[in-house]
Amino acid sequence: MYQYDEIDETLVRERVAEFRDQVKRRITGELSEDAFKPLRLQNGVYLQLHAYMLRVAIPYGTLSADQMQALGEIARDYDRGYGHFTTRQNIQYNWPRLVDIPDILDKLAGVGMHAIQTSGNCVRNTTTDPYAGAAADEVADPRPWCELIRQWSTFHPEFSFLPRKFKIAVVASKADRAAIQVHDIGLRLKTNAAGALGFEVFAGGGQGRTPRLAVKLNDYVIAEDLLAYITAILRVYNLAGRRDNKYKARIKILVEETGPEAFTAEVEAEFAKLQGGDLTLPAEEIARVSNFFTPPPVETRGFDLKAQSQAFQIWAERSVKAHKTEGWASVLISLKPVGKVPGDATAEQIFAMAEIARQYGLNELRVTKEQNIVLPHIPQADLPAVYEALRAANLHADNGGLVTDIISCPGLDYCNLANARSIPIAQAISNRLSETGLDREAGELTLNISGCINACGHHHIANIGLLGVDKRGEEFYQLTLGGAANENAAIGRIVGPGLSGEQVPQAIEDVVRTFIAHRQDGESFNTTLARIGLDPFKEAVYAH
Repeated sequence: MYQYDEIDETLVRERVAEFRDQVKRRITGELSEDAFKPLRLQNGVYLQLHAYMLRVAIPYGTLSADQMQALGEIARDYDRGYGHFTTRQNIQYNWPRLVDIPDILDKLAGVGMHAIQTSGNCVRNTTTDPYAGAAADEVADPRPWCELIRQWSTFHPEFSFLPRKFKIAVVASKADRAAIQVHDIGLRLKTNAAGALGFEVFAGGGQGRTPRLAVKLNDYVIAEDLLAYITAILRVYNLAGRRDNKYKARIKILVEETGPEAFTAEVEAEFAKLQGGDLTLPAEEIARVSNFFTPPPVETRGFDLKAQSQAFQIWAERSVKAHKTEGWASVLISLKPVGKVPGDATAEQIFAMAEIARQYGLNELRVTKEQNIVLPHIPQADLPAVYEALRAANLHADNGGLVTDIISCPGLDYCNLANARSIPIAQAISNRLSETGLDREAGELTLNISGCINACGHHHIANIGLLGVDKRGEEFYQLTLGGAANENAAIGRIVGPGLSGEQVPQAIEDVVRTFIAHRQDGESFNTTLARIGLDPFKEAVYAH
């Protein structure tokens, strides 16, 4: 994995020192909250309902064991003993004291981490496939390209004050494990007929109050021109994007109002000015960065799955993923034990994951957009030992990909933008579906919850989505069906009137039972929905 160089170190340390002075002036009253707000947001510090929140950047979701260890120490020493992993492959701390945040940032800097550009109208953390470098279906490891984007975008003088926040995702396979079609820019690494690497480029995707799927701008941009083409998109957006209305400021609105063909023409015209210039990536720089991301060696120790316990085999069915290198496997760690808070991990659990990565996993971990953790490189022969270590830390939940593997934002328990609670609803649903056994019977099925229209829980792109809404001062939940966050990306459709919190668990049970009753030949939820339509689900939900 990539190691920060002297330039990275200097930038981060200088920013910490600068912010320490800003915090001191805020505490003494020299800076008002209004004056402090843009400064703290540039350092990933939000003011939520009850306390400040710190969002830490985890570039393309990749962590070393030492970095994970530091995250656990911050949870233990500066928060309330836990951290919350997010859909942007980052981590948030919900209870740090403002006076402590410079010390937290200093600790992060010591392990090559920071909170820069996790907020504000800039290019945010680039996300990618959590199985990058391990997936058999990828044409190449996408992480070097994510790193090149990170280096190019950090403190970019032209794009630090965009009309609105900007998100980029990269995949390297036909299977989309990063939801590129709901990003401002989505990139798919591919090869042309001659075997040369390039990118299929999408733009204009997003969620929030106006969810849109991205449009394809270019089927193949040569890899060396990646930064030039991204610059062209951002330059068009920066000049033409709305700044008079934040609800219409995202690039998706510009693409829609301009029209996909006209927008593409503007980007291509700008790209023509940049192509062949200073933004062209030299082959030696691509090779230099790529050398930080080396595959594991072939593992020669044997492994007999049939010799393992039944509990191990049940866990392995949901949690062990195939690896492209012989003798290795990837392990999904679900942070969604039934009835618990989705995405949360205690300091002790974070320490345990760091230690497992040290002992068995080449010191590497990944955060997923589903708020889980992946150990990308585990020798198959060590899987039983890894399982036992996870079990000892209560990290052995075997529901990855099931409907109880719920994505949820913090909701009204923490966020001052939320209209409704998300966490207790997720817990109630998880308990209900586990107790009835419907989670196992349904198989692969996604359920996401957002506490407000900002859609931090990605409810639009779940098979089953719940959106918290305020209805005359009461919390209600809008139900959507048919969303998808994969290569068949789709925005869910609203089923009917909002449901009270008390009605939601039964409604979700009704949806799952309807799916199971109508499913044919093991088809997916969205395939069943497309075949039978919304009416059977609507009738089941509103029959009570």
